[in-house]
Amino acid sequence: QVQLVESGGGLVQPGGSLRLSCAASGIIFNINTMSWYRQASGNQRELVASIRIDGSTNYAASVKGRFTISRDNAKNMVSLEMNSLKPEDTAVYYCNANIRRTIVDRNYYQYWGQGTQVTVSS
Repeated sequence: QVQLVESGGGLVQPGGSLRLSCAASGIIFNINTMSWYRQASGNQRELVASIRIDGSTNYAASVKGRFTISRDNAKNMVSLEMNSLKPEDTAVYYCNANIRRTIVDRNYYQYWGQGTQVTVSS
């Protein structure tokens, strides 16, 4: 079984910063892409940022230059540093990972964390 556990959400004032972390645990052979998604109330879930195993990254236009995604392959962790936060960044943030569980099974499976609330408000 594989679990993704997020941490680091909370309430922050506009212009402030937060750091989200996500740790994958369980039977894991390899993790390909790790990503952060978010879902604001009444909206669809959207991709915020992703990072491949080689370290290449991709960001949504709305967060480019403000958010930074990083990963620690040895610890199976991904983080999201969020700066210059805006009220429109308020959402539940979800960690996502494409995981190969064993050396025998070459398939990658998609896993989600439970989500962590980020609220940007004065």
